[in-house]
Amino acid sequence: MKKSTWTLLIVLALAVVGIMSYRCVMYGGARNVSEEKPEFTISSKTIAAEFIADTPGANLKYLEKTVAVSGTVVQTEGQVIILEHDIVCVMKEPNTTIEPNQKVTIKGRLVGYDDLMGEIKLDQCTAL
Repeated sequence: MKKSTWTLLIVLALAVVGIMSYRCVMYGGARNVSEEKPEFTISSKTIAAEFIADTPGANLKYLEKTVAVSGTVVQTEGQVIILEHDIVCVMKEPNTTIEPNQKVTIKGRLVGYDDLMGEIKLDQCTAL
């Protein structure tokens, strides 16, 4: 083969490896949080206080981890359930059995803290 053909094959191979690496890093592969054991079981008051007191430290501790948060439901809307102290839980599937003023424990992946709104956000949530 010619040198230009080899160069083209190498560039294409590097491009494929680069795209696959990017997708793996950005999307992290398939993860089923509902089957994972929570790394932390905590009340909504306690986790909210941790984020307010030390946001960077709480991010290091909880970010991208599976947590089980217990608290009182203040609002439900479709797949979103909000626990006291602004814990926003996006459910994996709509749950019509959870209603406001009900005490629940919800397991999900902690995806971030919005310090402007004061909200802790969880996704892939399921009720325990």
